[in-house]
Amino acid sequence: MKILLFGKNGQIGWELQRSLAPLGELVALSTNSRELCGDFTRLDDIAQTVRAIAPDVIVNAAAHTAVDKAESEPERVRTINALAPAILARESQRLGAWLVHYSTDYVFDGSGNKPWLETDPTGPLSVYGSTKLEGEAAILDSGCHHLIFRTSWVFAARGGNFAKTMLRLARERERLTVIDDQIGAPTGAELLADVTTHAIRTALQRQGVNEVSGLYHLVAAGETSWYGYAHFVLDFARQAGVELKVTPENILPIPASAFPLPAQRPGNSRLDTGKLQCTFDLNLPLWQTGVARMLTEILENQS
Repeated sequence: MKILLFGKNGQIGWELQRSLAPLGELVALSTNSRELCGDFTRLDDIAQTVRAIAPDVIVNAAAHTAVDKAESEPERVRTINALAPAILARESQRLGAWLVHYSTDYVFDGSGNKPWLETDPTGPLSVYGSTKLEGEAAILDSGCHHLIFRTSWVFAARGGNFAKTMLRLARERERLTVIDDQIGAPTGAELLADVTTHAIRTALQRQGVNEVSGLYHLVAAGETSWYGYAHFVLDFARQAGVELKVTPENILPIPASAFPLPAQRPGNSRLDTGKLQCTFDLNLPLWQTGVARMLTEILENQS
């Protein structure tokens, strides 16, 4: 089996290189790949790359994810998040290949307090959310075999993330304010990669019998606010012997309205994963499990 991976240097793409390798021959591309095009702003070249490789599975871990910057460059974001996935879907359909694609909780308006189902009405609040929804629709309309995974609050030990920012600020400041009215589930890139590989294996085994092609929600179990997330990170660091300036009582909750940004974030990022767990016979770990593993790796590297 031949697998073509786009976005190999991103948080999810980096982990996918590890998890996908045992499945077959893996061709992994980034924006700067030289011999084959991995740049999603070059749509014709992306199509030619797929045709040259002729993969059995395409995994798209590439996206424009700078949600605030997206508000000022909507056409570029649409090219990367919507038009490029449409090209991949078209080529997947032509080849009879599977397409794996990642989407986001930002396709919803963030209202209410119940976990979103795959069938719930969408209502993105930002350019990022709108373009990711358009990308989903293009794949669904193409007729190709597909696995679309909506996720949220993705983290990894590699690169920048919320936990690293909290650790840095807690060493520098005696007081922190953190948003407490946005709720979701921090989800590790490692978990996303491992579930993706399991789902691909299942899809190939069941293709034509019990078709699993479709849209799924994939996040870690449980929920928290950014304020709760910050407390968990800093409590873990203290217990590991890290010296912090800020004390627990000086981590203060604030509403999102007190910290305005160009792109509006959904208040309710809860995603119901029942369909995924039932289809692929999975139990998803609590978000604290993945964050603890990430923090252990970060703190070991800093010592």
